[in-house]
Amino acid sequence: MIPSNVDAVSRSKPKAFIGIPSDHPTLTLRAWQLIRLVRRWLPGYELVFVADSRFAVLELLAQVQSLPKTSLITRLRLDAALYDPAPPRAPGQTGRPRLKGKRRPTREALLADDDTEWITLKVEQGYGEGPRDIEVATDTAVWYHAGKAPVAIRWGLIRDPQERFKAQVLWSTNLDQTAEQIVTGFGRRWTMEVTFEEARAHLGMETQRQWNDRAIARTTPALLSLYSIITLTAHLLMEKGVSRVRCTAWYAKSHPTFSDAMALVWRHLWDHLHFSTSQQETDMIKIPRALFERFMDVMSYAT
Repeated sequence: MIPSNVDAVSRSKPKAFIGIPSDHPTLTLRAWQLIRLVRRWLPGYELVFVADSRFAVLELLAQVQSLPKTSLITRLRLDAALYDPAPPRAPGQTGRPRLKGKRRPTREALLADDDTEWITLKVEQGYGEGPRDIEVATDTAVWYHAGKAPVAIRWGLIRDPQERFKAQVLWSTNLDQTAEQIVTGFGRRWTMEVTFEEARAHLGMETQRQWNDRAIARTTPALLSLYSIITLTAHLLMEKGVSRVRCTAWYAKSHPTFSDAMALVWRHLWDHLHFSTSQQETDMIKIPRALFERFMDVMSYAT
């Protein structure tokens, strides 16, 4: 519980500790635990983790680089301070070894520099649209902050030739990854974000009424499994030629959304539950076929 005199407490101790136990795991600590767990489960695979800018923390990057065949891709600020690698020590040189070299120009400066070398890539997904061309400039550098160990990264500066989205920077802890691998890997994050959002909106994930941790731990995987079952079943039905895509005057779409997939599955499960009066004449029902079809359509989207 956060104390009522929060202003007085905040002046005497850091805000991060107000009402939070000192051993409370941070977001990056949980991410590191998850990365190590997956690494132990899949020892022979090349693992690429994708995250948003909240995980751009030097300590986490250094930990990820210590694992074999493991890398992390996330965003970087346009004005982040990047440096050359530390120069080699001269023979007989005294003093503490340098951690970084000369500071590099910011990515904002590279955007305005006519000498920046750009390569054109075609991305298949992301940015809210289908396939499109983007321009990327890439290089390696050292990311450093006072009091932290430096981390070598490969960054990719992305801009849209048609200027439909703002420039952004992606980077990876794997220096051998190409710009195309970084952009493609980060683009796959959007499908996961959509999955979580649709599972929350349509299946009630993260809005369960259980208070017991074990009950929540059981329910969340079950809901994600249900999401997969609905998606796979709808895919099989569409392969057989059954399709149901509801459109509106203000939202035209050619591919089904998850709500369409749910309606398609519900409709398939309910299709045989009509009021037949004869086994030989299964199409004979107590209500007109057109009204029954309309009722089924409304109910499949209302569930």
